[in-house]
Amino acid sequence: MLEQRRMSWRRLAELAGYTPGWLSKIKNGAPPSAELAQRVDQVLEAGGRLAALVPSAGPVRAARLPAPAATFVGREALLDRVTEVLARPGMPGTPRLVAIDGPPGVGKTALALRLAREIAPHHPDGQLYVDLRGHAPDGRPRVAEDVLEDFLTALGIDLVPAGLEPRAALFRSVLADRQVLVVLDNAADSPQLLPLLPASASCAVVVTSRHRLGGLPIGGDQRVSVGPMAESESIALLERAIGAERATTEPHAVRALAQRCGHLPLALRIAGERVVLHPHLPVGDLADALACEERRLDALTTDDPAPLRAVFSWSYRDLGPDEARMFRLAGLHAGAHVSTGAAAALAGLPRRDARRLLDRLTKAHLLEGLDGDRYRMHDLLRAYAAEQAVLEDPPHVRTLAVRRVVDWYLRNTYAANHTLAPQRTDPPLADSEFDVEVIDFRYETALRWCETELENIALATRMALDAGENVAAWKLPVGCFNFLYLRKRWPRWVATHEIGLLGARRAGDRFGEAWVLNNLAIAHRELRDFDESRTCYLEALAIRRDINDRVGEAWTLTGIGFLDMELTAVDDAAEYFRQSLEIFHDTAGNRDGEAISLANVGDVHRASRRYEMALESLRAGLEVFRGLAAHWGEGYTLVKLGDTYRELEQPANALACFHLALEATRKSADRWGEGDTLYKRGQVLLDLGHTDQANESLAQALGIFEELGDPRAAYLRER
Repeated sequence: MLEQRRMSWRRLAELAGYTPGWLSKIKNGAPPSAELAQRVDQVLEAGGRLAALVPSAGPVRAARLPAPAATFVGREALLDRVTEVLARPGMPGTPRLVAIDGPPGVGKTALALRLAREIAPHHPDGQLYVDLRGHAPDGRPRVAEDVLEDFLTALGIDLVPAGLEPRAALFRSVLADRQVLVVLDNAADSPQLLPLLPASASCAVVVTSRHRLGGLPIGGDQRVSVGPMAESESIALLERAIGAERATTEPHAVRALAQRCGHLPLALRIAGERVVLHPHLPVGDLADALACEERRLDALTTDDPAPLRAVFSWSYRDLGPDEARMFRLAGLHAGAHVSTGAAAALAGLPRRDARRLLDRLTKAHLLEGLDGDRYRMHDLLRAYAAEQAVLEDPPHVRTLAVRRVVDWYLRNTYAANHTLAPQRTDPPLADSEFDVEVIDFRYETALRWCETELENIALATRMALDAGENVAAWKLPVGCFNFLYLRKRWPRWVATHEIGLLGARRAGDRFGEAWVLNNLAIAHRELRDFDESRTCYLEALAIRRDINDRVGEAWTLTGIGFLDMELTAVDDAAEYFRQSLEIFHDTAGNRDGEAISLANVGDVHRASRRYEMALESLRAGLEVFRGLAAHWGEGYTLVKLGDTYRELEQPANALACFHLALEATRKSADRWGEGDTLYKRGQVLLDLGHTDQANESLAQALGIFEELGDPRAAYLRER
């Protein structure tokens, strides 16, 4: 493969982030780690074949199951049946699988989650869960490729390959010897499911869908059709919701209410809460009111079960105007969950008022509270809420709500990503016309927020495009650059930036188009699609030259230089870096660009073993960065100086540079730079035989690499 890629072992070591000495040991028979195999697989474009050869040395235990419904009752016979099926020995190469189907609102998810909780102890290597949104109101189910990225990340795989087949192959490989439970909820069809199935009898899979799915590797007894609850179960659920004393006082009315709810758990929970909210009204009066609501809706044609629609309408009409408005607007949010901040933006309310309304809707079982100040809405309820929004809110009101929440995501995405890498410059944001809350992030909270909200940010990008907010559609993915780069989410990067490219072009914003193209080029370069990367770079370069964006032109030239360095075309890279340096030098106010170009030119000289020229250029860049008090750039250049001195076998000078680089990276809160510097300092200390100091430096680097998902963490753990 190295010959096919025209790559030396030394170049492979540089791209993979490992030392040449360590790869030499692998070459001569030392066993590679799973992380090293994944990184080399990605660099060599092996499509998961290399990674699949190496089992994980330190598996991460995923624990992704949501909590089951607190009001779950009954279904004992079904639970016993599926538990017995999943306890059987599986066929080699096939997971133990049950498929639960049934109409909407019948409690498939609740049954699956209760089952999952009961059998979880038999799957000690973890549990995975995903809502596949097979019948989401926006008509956009989850894509298997994206789900696999989330699953592999949850399982401790930091370098996820691009493409559906490589990801599916890696997923099957990772789970080959693990006992993991996978819950695939709310599936649209079999093609969506098949790539998500493990190929191991040690794993179990629970699938739910509204349809009886064909094409799955299962027998007849592995299919479970769920219908309405038995009357006794329905009454037991209502008793739990309203209290046994009230239920025994009016047993006939409780039975009538259960019948009006069609014995559907979702309807029963909502109706039970409405009874609780009216303690002075007889249950019989409430059941009669529900019957009237059913008759009012008889003329409507709908795919929803009639009892559900009646209960939704009955409960919705009982809400106060503020709660009803929040319910309707929550239906416009496309994500699987919504935070209090996003809901506040949708409604144009202060956060505390939004939380109060969301908690009231949760108490009425129209929302479900999640950890981390988030809420989830059943897809049937979301569809109903969106329908009521169309009926009651004028188009301009709905559009305004969407624009507010898009703006909230945009500004918080910018704030979080600036916290992650304050040295980078983003496209400017105009002042907001809305009074949206921007979170005061710290590094850790910014990282966690981006991880939690990434799917919503992607959906907000699509919402922005659909709403005609074309500038926001391209600035949202561009504003997420730092997190996407940090977490190596290249496929998600490409998908969101492709939407952003449409937005920039619809807006006629050539400045934005070029910025998005430049970012796409970076992602394609990291995905080893060098031809597509160059195409994007050249398109961006042409636009930037045409609109006289000289600074943008210089950054694109820099990117092409990095691309050529990847391809070991050092002389070509040197020319692009020289051109970018010339532009930065001539452009007022862009001394930072001039400095980074000097550093890159120095790195080219180092790669060509022109060490004196390398030192001269790197020192010039360092002087500019110090004059600007640009600590990030100072650290970036000092590390390259240290590398050069190490190659010159001047360890004292290399250590001095790494010591100063460490101070600079800490001042700029550059966590990756700090870890990289500690790692390289530790290598020099090892060269000198200072084992204790080296171990201390490498241990600190290991902590940062594990935090950031850097592949060098595997090498350091083994050392």
